[in-house]
Amino acid sequence: MPQITDIASLEALYGEPVPASLTKVAIRMTPLYRQWIEAARFVVLSTVGPEGTDASPRGDDGPVVKIADDHTLLLPDWRGNNRIDSLRNIVRDGRASLMFMIPGTTNVVRCNGTAILTTDAEMTEQFTQAGKHPKSVIVFTLAEMYFQCAKAIMRSGLWTTPHPDNVPTAGQFIQEMKADFDGKSYDAGYAEYAKTRMW
Repeated sequence: MPQITDIASLEALYGEPVPASLTKVAIRMTPLYRQWIEAARFVVLSTVGPEGTDASPRGDDGPVVKIADDHTLLLPDWRGNNRIDSLRNIVRDGRASLMFMIPGTTNVVRCNGTAILTTDAEMTEQFTQAGKHPKSVIVFTLAEMYFQCAKAIMRSGLWTTPHPDNVPTAGQFIQEMKADFDGKSYDAGYAEYAKTRMW
């Protein structure tokens, strides 16, 4: 198949960027970007490490990050499955991105920068849920931020199209990998199981 192997060919194929795609870029937290991020309860954290890339969904029942200042975002690492793929990457390679989404809106906000991981008590104690604190906090330093064109969400009907009935469940995914796993029981009990393990 034809393959693009140099930047000049790529740029010739697509042409000049739309002017607004460059104008919208901020190198610090502006009042409107702050307002948007404070409303976001969901973000995708993207990292890179020696084994490759990783993208991890993160969510909370209030703002998913705290804005420490115009260049710094704090993302708590709440209880998960202990794979810690994103955290391993951050420890070895600080490059990271955040993509914030708000249900019902057609834009997303993207932040590119670097991240470190801390267990500093003052940091972790800023986050309290059900009397618990995260084991660590991701400290994200902003290099640039901008909203993403709405066309992707509009094309997909992300917030308006019902999901099909035949979407596989988590239990089915595990059972596909491990034939003797009881996927049906796993799915039936997961919501109750997760109630005490959200934070």
